[in-house]
Amino acid sequence: MPINTLKEHLDSHNVEYITISHSKAYTAQAVAASTHIPGKELAKSVIIKMDGKMAMVVLPASYRVDLKQLKISSGTDKVEISQEHEFRNKFPDCEVGAMPPFGNLYGMDVYVAKSLTENEEIAFNACSHTELIKMKYKDFDNLVKPKMLIFSAK
Repeated sequence: MPINTLKEHLDSHNVEYITISHSKAYTAQAVAASTHIPGKELAKSVIIKMDGKMAMVVLPASYRVDLKQLKISSGTDKVEISQEHEFRNKFPDCEVGAMPPFGNLYGMDVYVAKSLTENEEIAFNACSHTELIKMKYKDFDNLVKPKMLIFSAK
């Protein structure tokens, strides 16, 4: 989904958002520093496998995925982080590692960290390493309908 498709999706649901261009950055923490957005408000998407099925977890850039906690809170037997080669074809219009947190549009279940739900606004990669979208968390929640779990740690 190129950014224009993502913007069209947001526009079709009357969602207010802004786009933010920034210098090329490959890690969520580098993007947060470059754009002066607190890491707590910058959402990063991590692709995982839960009992062999690919899913997306979304959490603040300043946090990490706690796999043990994710396994417990999701009630699954096996949780592991997917390797890039396993999911790169799932997001054909996005740069690898710049997937927006809209896994539902790619046929994936989406789980959001409780720590991210506490923000009024979130920003996230918009399919590239040089552009973000910033919007209200409640709009993200309404569009994606992620399942909230406790799985992030500082």
